[in-house]
Amino acid sequence: MGTSDLTLDAAPAAADVRLPAPPTQLIRPALFLDLDGVLAELADTPDAVVPEPRRTKVLRALAPRLNGRVAIISGRTIAEIDRIADGSMAAASGIHGLERRRPDGSLLRAEPDAGVRAAVEAFEDFARTRPGVLVEDKTIAAGLHFRGAPEAAADAAVLTRELADETGLTMQPGNMVIELKTPGASKGTALKAFMAEAPFAGATPVMLGDDLTDEHGFRAAAELGGFGVLVGPPRETAATFGLPDVASVLAWLEAVEETK
Repeated sequence: MGTSDLTLDAAPAAADVRLPAPPTQLIRPALFLDLDGVLAELADTPDAVVPEPRRTKVLRALAPRLNGRVAIISGRTIAEIDRIADGSMAAASGIHGLERRRPDGSLLRAEPDAGVRAAVEAFEDFARTRPGVLVEDKTIAAGLHFRGAPEAAADAAVLTRELADETGLTMQPGNMVIELKTPGASKGTALKAFMAEAPFAGATPVMLGDDLTDEHGFRAAAELGGFGVLVGPPRETAATFGLPDVASVLAWLEAVEETK
């Protein structure tokens, strides 16, 4: 049977509770940042998200200020992270933890599951008759985007569940997208892997995310003595703090500093 991340464990914060803003003064923080919806505004298509001068400036200033303890953890590929972040981030994890680049540039990447190719082909058949639906082939994962055709959401979910059962791939829902990915990784495993290595080891992990996929990162940060920051409207979450939007994230990143 395929595994699904659609249902997560109960989270402490209620759906209608606005979380307080995170403090800007932190003791030896290590920041882990989602990309879409956190550092970049959501767009109609993945390619429509582009580099932005303020974002690039903030990220380039942040890493030296925290002695390199900053990483982007995204569902996008590392190549896409580099494109959107304008090459400003040395440490990065892509495809929900399936690929990870250490600060020294060394790259770790999972081997693709054989079922991914079957998922891509099934997604392409699905999209062929539904204008606005897009397929993303990440080699070790397949994404079905329906932001341009929201009426396809229910059918997309049914198809993806069936494929997860047939292939054993992990089903990963997102914001107007559902992915099937090679099993064995999440944003939480990526965060923990970074925290086991220099320069992150021994620091306080802080995960910023907006989506259901980020809940794994929030929980991992809490397990290691840190916390999560939910970006966007209130919802049930494991995060402790919240920020309303991308602009507030960038302002917080400009203000955050390490204290003794």
